[in-house]
Amino acid sequence: MAKLAAFYQGNDSKKVTGGFRAKPYRVKRKALGGGPPTNTRLSNREKRLIERVTGGNVKIRLSEAGYANVFDKSNGTSKVVKILRIIESPANSDFVKKGIIVKGTIIETELGRAVVTSRPGQDGVINAVKI
Repeated sequence: MAKLAAFYQGNDSKKVTGGFRAKPYRVKRKALGGGPPTNTRLSNREKRLIERVTGGNVKIRLSEAGYANVFDKSNGTSKVVKILRIIESPANSDFVKKGIIVKGTIIETELGRAVVTSRPGQDGVINAVKI
């Protein structure tokens, strides 16, 4: 239950002023809990986490990544290439120092620079487009 309390993403039963709202029309549910960020890191190996989510489905999270599917617009081909380093992250400048890859991150690959188009912590894979 600690996970629910820490990452609850529904409407709270209290107002900002401290007063209680009207009686809630539903109780807090585990499905509204969310969870901590995956923080996909650049590594020499691939590591995926499998997590059960609402409805008994599974979500594959990418914990550590070394390769990316890079799409080249000029000739319309896609190739799996090694990620050499992280250049820039518009989401947070600290992500570059920590080696965290998120959507929008600019990475250096064997084919050249590419921008990440997928959400590695949600999709379980890194897709990128060459720039």
